[in-house]
Amino acid sequence: MSQNTAEILDEPQAIAMVHGAPFNQLPEDLYIPPDALEVFLEAFEGPLDLLLYLIRRQNLDIVNIPIAQITHQYVAYIQMMELLNLELAAEYLVMAALLAEIKSRMLLPRQPEAEDEEEDPRATLIRRLQEYECIKNAAEEIDLMPRIERDLFETAVDVSTLNVEKILPDVQLKEMLLAFQDVLKRVEQLSHHQITKEPLSVRERMATILENLKGEDSLLFSQLFIRKEGRHGVVVSFLAILELSKERLIDIIQSDALAELRVRSAVSASAS
Repeated sequence: MSQNTAEILDEPQAIAMVHGAPFNQLPEDLYIPPDALEVFLEAFEGPLDLLLYLIRRQNLDIVNIPIAQITHQYVAYIQMMELLNLELAAEYLVMAALLAEIKSRMLLPRQPEAEDEEEDPRATLIRRLQEYECIKNAAEEIDLMPRIERDLFETAVDVSTLNVEKILPDVQLKEMLLAFQDVLKRVEQLSHHQITKEPLSVRERMATILENLKGEDSLLFSQLFIRKEGRHGVVVSFLAILELSKERLIDIIQSDALAELRVRSAVSASAS
């Protein structure tokens, strides 16, 4: 062991550092006041909270409070707070006076004719305790709920600079047949008996569909059918849609896997 190491080990450890200077021993004139350290074992939000705690601790019936027993415990707790140099709120002393009043009223003899009319002196206190217990339980349940800035934290993300290209799913013939079947069902519900029918042309209907698509971004598949024409008109419209798709004059798209089919002009789609 070197000489420097031995000197370091022999030096006493400093108790504290004051303004950069080490103190190796306590000053002889050091005074520590008796109330320099205070420890709070219980914290109550008010006199009703203290009463409710005393009742719950002994598993007492809140509707039939043993007022004498609770009064003694309440006063003992107030005396303990005074010994700990705690400042008492006026509400605690008012509650102690109320308990003493109720206790004295219960000890006084009652007139036989007034026993049925006079209210139990504990009734008002019991109602206040029951209301406070309901509010306290509700507050505890609310406190368990997720809270912003305590359990949940909001975030803001700027997505204006993102350019996400959505790839639309391919429309299969099965999807078109299902959509056509749905249109047929609706037509059957709304169609009525007709004696004469005007001849319908697939080519004319193709021109009508292209005319309807002008100026429109897209139309629902079901909007291209004229339901009042009945089953025959629906079949002609469906053949016209298939022919337009075959000639690549329209596009049949679907935004999601289960979304309704839409039809748009192939010319407007290529221009966009």
